[in-house]
Amino acid sequence: MDVINLADMFFQKGKSHAAHTGYMYKKDDHWHNVTFQEAVNRTEKIAAGLASLGVKKGDKIALMSANCLEWAITDYAALSLGAVLVPLYPTLLAQQVQYIINDCEAKVVIVSEESQVDKVNAVKMTLKSVKHFFVFEADKLAFSDYWKDFNALAMMGTEFLKRNPVYVSGSIKNVNRSDVATIIYTSGTTGEPKGAVLTHDNFISNVQSVTEIFKVYPEDIFLSFLPLSHIFERTAGQYFACYNSSTVAYAESIDLVPQNILEVRPTIMVSVPRLYEKIHSRIIDAVESGPALKKKLFYWALGIGHEYAQKIKRKEVLTQGFKIKRNLAHKLVFSKLQARVGGRLRLFVSGGAPLAAEIGEFFESVGLLILEGYGLTETSPGICFNRPDNYKFGTVGSPLPGVEVKIADDGEILSRGAHIMKGYFKKDAETKEVIDNEGWFHTGDIGHLDSDGFLKITDRKKNILVTAGGKNIAPQPVENIMITSKYFEQFVMIGDKRKFCTAVVVLSQETMQKWADAKGLSYSNYAELVKLPGVNELVRAEIDRLSGSLASYETIKKFVIASAPFSIDSDELTPSLKVKRKIVEEKYSAEIEALYAS
Repeated sequence: MDVINLADMFFQKGKSHAAHTGYMYKKDDHWHNVTFQEAVNRTEKIAAGLASLGVKKGDKIALMSANCLEWAITDYAALSLGAVLVPLYPTLLAQQVQYIINDCEAKVVIVSEESQVDKVNAVKMTLKSVKHFFVFEADKLAFSDYWKDFNALAMMGTEFLKRNPVYVSGSIKNVNRSDVATIIYTSGTTGEPKGAVLTHDNFISNVQSVTEIFKVYPEDIFLSFLPLSHIFERTAGQYFACYNSSTVAYAESIDLVPQNILEVRPTIMVSVPRLYEKIHSRIIDAVESGPALKKKLFYWALGIGHEYAQKIKRKEVLTQGFKIKRNLAHKLVFSKLQARVGGRLRLFVSGGAPLAAEIGEFFESVGLLILEGYGLTETSPGICFNRPDNYKFGTVGSPLPGVEVKIADDGEILSRGAHIMKGYFKKDAETKEVIDNEGWFHTGDIGHLDSDGFLKITDRKKNILVTAGGKNIAPQPVENIMITSKYFEQFVMIGDKRKFCTAVVVLSQETMQKWADAKGLSYSNYAELVKLPGVNELVRAEIDRLSGSLASYETIKKFVIASAPFSIDSDELTPSLKVKRKIVEEKYSAEIEALYAS
């Protein structure tokens, strides 16, 4: 498929797949289908409405919203004018919203609902460049003069198109692949956020590279629930799906994903490892707490599933007897697990953080393949990806077609190609720090390529711990081992410049409640739950059980149990659910120091 820019890619679907369902959303307890033609028509009106306000090529439009059809329409409308969409996470604080809107010099601000209106209102008097404010859910709010209904923008566009019927189509033709499509601000775990400037070509090259190695069809349905403000969902769950004429169904919320899965029955899901870890933990917990016969049957089937996967990868001929056993395992166990994710899932895609090899192998054994990839905001994001017919758990796959990867002398992963951003917005010095004179982008990750060309990431360069004894430790592999425990929700390893390693541990509330209930212990919340008698001994035993493969200097000698689960609201997690190590260490500094003092 030849496309001249992202808007052209989308508008082509209004012709080639006009009647095909491009989008699904749930409203009033009912799922609604929207064809590509309907979505294109709506987008053209919004684009024309923006044009009537004077929005032109290069202007910035700030968008703060949860995932929804209007998000995609706003994005493609901006792109069709050559404008630059600047996404903001709905979870950002008012002062963070203020910084990004002012830094990118946004001319238009669009939000989805009341809480976001309140955030913008709190800083409105300090917004220097904004001329227009729109909101998706205007019918639920009482507005001042400057907030306008998003539907009014479509009405303005309708009138504009009567006078200028080919304005939007003509505008699309004037947008080049080298033009800026978006500025995505990093989550700012340290210092102020930096805006990664990405072009139409960055995204298109990435989408086309993945399409070469992974076939997706119009019949495929993506369930969109990771934030579209994040590069991973934007590329994989929006542009990649559109390029391949697939359907995107918008989940109602993260909390309702399990329910929406059963309703939509997706064929492809894109997620961060946390979802897969939770599913794994719940399955194991249910098995372990169930009848002995059910437990025995499950682990027998799991063993058969693992053996089957290995035989298929080695291209071995399956005996009739083994086929019967595998079919029985599927009927009695795997089919029930697959039904929990809709029953027709072809593939899970994982990115954004490392996936523990044990988790990947578990899902493979039950007939649910997870393919892990790797990339960053600055790389659009894809650098490497496992192939459906050639994958290795514990790695992020091999480089995508057209993407160069090399390992620097200090182990840092470097990448070069059409997927690399133009640079950081208004930050030339910071850009030069990460893109060298030969065009290599310095990822900040440490890793190596194995003999088969698969990339294995050790950790973030800045996360490497150097103990007082001079031992270098990458915490992520250790943490990935620990969170395979059904009792551990999150795990942060501590040990830089220390004599030994410790950790801050978040326990799984659901699992621990079952544990406490079985012992007849009373509690009223998480904080009380983790202080119950026997909890420390349980955590110690789990850490020791999982430490068999670790070197002595990598083992966790002492630990702190977190007083509350990490969350975005309490600032221990980024919007893409990565742990902010620095924040965690600061919050638990007194408890950590006490571990070493004693």
